[in-house]
Amino acid sequence: MEQDSRYRVKTLIVEILLILIGLLFLVPFYFLLANSVKTFGEILSDAAALPSSIQWANYKAGWEAIDFPSALRNSLIVTVFSNLLLVLFSSMTAYQMVRHDSVFNRVLFGLFVAAMVIPFQSIMLPLMDVTSRAGFSDSLWGLILCYLGFGAPLSVFLFHGSMKSIPLEIEQAARVDGSGTYGVFFRIVYPMMRPMYVTIIILNTLWIWNDYLLPSLILTSENLQTIPIATFMLFGQYTKQWDLALPALVLGIAPVIIFFLAMQKYIVSGIAAGAVKG
Repeated sequence: MEQDSRYRVKTLIVEILLILIGLLFLVPFYFLLANSVKTFGEILSDAAALPSSIQWANYKAGWEAIDFPSALRNSLIVTVFSNLLLVLFSSMTAYQMVRHDSVFNRVLFGLFVAAMVIPFQSIMLPLMDVTSRAGFSDSLWGLILCYLGFGAPLSVFLFHGSMKSIPLEIEQAARVDGSGTYGVFFRIVYPMMRPMYVTIIILNTLWIWNDYLLPSLILTSENLQTIPIATFMLFGQYTKQWDLALPALVLGIAPVIIFFLAMQKYIVSGIAAGAVKG
C-alpha cells in the first residue's frame, strides 16, 4: 500500500509539473489572442492585461490589410504541391537507393546527407541568380521547385531509414504474383510507409507554411505573396501596426491548427501501426 501511495504521489507531482510546463508554452498564445482584440493604445499600454472591450473589427481590418484570401491561396498552393512532390519523389528515390545497393547510390545518398548541413544563407545569392536565369523567379511554381530541392535531403534521409524496415520477402512475393516495380511500390511499400509519410508531411508543412526567407527571395509581385510575407508588410521602419498584425497572425496560424486537428487520427494510428510493426 505504501508503494502504491508513493507511486501515486510521484505520478501526481509529475503530472502537475507537466501541466505547468504546458501552460508556460501556452503563454505566447495568450498574448497573441488577447492582444489581437485590443485597440492599438491598449496593446502599447499593457500587453499582458485582458482587453477592456473586444475589438472584433481588428480581424476584418487585418483580413483586408494583407488581402488574406489571396495570401491564403498562395500559401496553400505552395504548401500542398511542395508536399506532394517531396513525398512522391523522395520516397521513390529512397526506395531505389535501398533496393538497388550500389556504389553510385551510396555516394548519392551521402551527397543527400551532406546537403542537410549546408546553411541556406550560404547559397542565397547563387540561388537568386540560378532562379532568375532559369525563369523561376517571381513564380509560385519556381518557389515549389526550390522547396523540392531544399526539402529533398531530409525527406530522402527519413524515407531511407524507414524503407530498410520493410521485409524484402513481401516485395518478392508480390513480384512472383506479377506486380511490376511501380505496382510493388504503390501497393506494398506505400501502405507500410504511411506513418513516415505523415511525419514528413507534418515537418514540411510547418517549415513551408511559416517560411519567410525563401519566398521573399523568389516572389516579388504583390499578388503572389504568401501569408508570412503579407504579414511582414505590416511592420515598417517607423510604424508597427500591431492591431492589424496580430489578428493577421491568428488568421495565418488557424489553417495549420485545422490541419493538425484533421491529421490527428492519422498521427495516432500511424504511431500505433509503427509500434505494432516494430
